[in-house]
Amino acid sequence: MPFAKGLVHYDISKAGVIALTRALAREYGKKGFKINVIVPGGINTKSIEKLKKEALIKFKGAVIQTGISYFTRLPLGRMGEPEEVARVALFLATDLSSYVHGALIPVDGGFLST
Repeated sequence: MPFAKGLVHYDISKAGVIALTRALAREYGKKGFKINVIVPGGINTKSIEKLKKEALIKFKGAVIQTGISYFTRLPLGRMGEPEEVARVALFLATDLSSYVHGALIPVDGGFLST
């Protein structure tokens, strides 16, 4: 999971969400709750677009290098769109996912596979 230096706080928060999801799934599945987590990767959001512009304007070399390093690890060769994450959430909210429980579903263009 670690991707870049200086992100310990981010990495540990992701690990916490994964542990919480598994614990809640184990505890509450028999009570009728369906517990899953979506693990999004690089998604084109307003915040990401702002970060890209700021990095270019201020020429923040480290930010640009991290972005290039991230992008080159994407097997699909592109960032995701918010709608792609929303479709997975919609699937999980319907009966189509009635036997999906305690799952960690990456929506990351294959980033975790690299």
